[in-house]
Amino acid sequence: MQKKTLRKLGASLIAGALVLSGIVASAPAQAATKTIGIAYSLGGRDVPGFNQLAYIGVKPILDRNKSLKLIESQDSPTATDDQRAERLRLMAKRGANPIVVVGFTYATALGKVAKEFPKIQWGIVDDSSVKAANVQGIVFKEEEGSYLVGLAAAMTTKTGKIGFIGGVNTPLIAKFEAGFMAGAKAINPKIKIQSTYISNFPDFSGFNDPAKGYEAAKGMYQNGADVVYAAAGGTGTGMHKAASELKKWSIGVDADEATYPAHAAYKSTILTSMLKRVDLGVRGFVNDALAGKKTSGIKTWGYKQGGVGYTKTGGYLKGVTAVIDNYGSQIATGKVVVPSDPSKA
Repeated sequence: MQKKTLRKLGASLIAGALVLSGIVASAPAQAATKTIGIAYSLGGRDVPGFNQLAYIGVKPILDRNKSLKLIESQDSPTATDDQRAERLRLMAKRGANPIVVVGFTYATALGKVAKEFPKIQWGIVDDSSVKAANVQGIVFKEEEGSYLVGLAAAMTTKTGKIGFIGGVNTPLIAKFEAGFMAGAKAINPKIKIQSTYISNFPDFSGFNDPAKGYEAAKGMYQNGADVVYAAAGGTGTGMHKAASELKKWSIGVDADEATYPAHAAYKSTILTSMLKRVDLGVRGFVNDALAGKKTSGIKTWGYKQGGVGYTKTGGYLKGVTAVIDNYGSQIATGKVVVPSDPSKA
């Protein structure tokens, strides 16, 4: 018994010495790559759309490698930049690497925290302002996808009047408006387009206010519009409700809104949805980070890269998809350049 005890003690001492000498120093680095972090924007991953797409992006990676873990957190409407920064610090301290940050609202916070944790690879969706060797901006050409649904709206309207609802008045959401306007005008230069924003920066309530979305859309429909597009997060649910009640058309955003359980009653009046493949952007970043590849700089996902598009659920665009796809091909080749500024649409 004494010999066995001595052998165990000797083995423990040798293992400890190896760690201290750095021979097993690779263990902490390996452990750091076994946890992926996602910091969601408002609503969290259970709300279909923008945030949930980030989760959908990493799920196949988690399914393939059961040793990987996922830690998550989400933003709140009243959060400050300091509170967001602390949320990111906690994820980093818990060993997450890489970490995906969903939404430009985290930009200021990430700019601070990325410097504090230089060995962690960070990816931020919808922001290109954070300049650091360990940060990748995952951005999209929303104007290109919006151009396609603008074409659809112009070829569907019977009144020659359509509408756009933006959640929060920011340069990002303005890209959606610009593309939508340009696409519609490519079909009919004289088309009438009503536009409104639910809130102004830095008030982000416009992304989650279905009641105001309902009133804004209802007003547009009553003013003659028969197709309305919302780039407004959860606020868009109100638009779909108004369209359903008034037997008009609505257009969703980010994911296929006609498939949302919460929109089951509105499915017959959702003409199409503009696809923004956050899942592809996030999956690409995480895969590269886990493989040890460089992930800094800006990664842009446009129509050519499969990052934006439109849905055909319901078959309501059957007669016009060829035209839309033709314009998509012209966007991919650069023959059609879509503006990102509404004043230039």
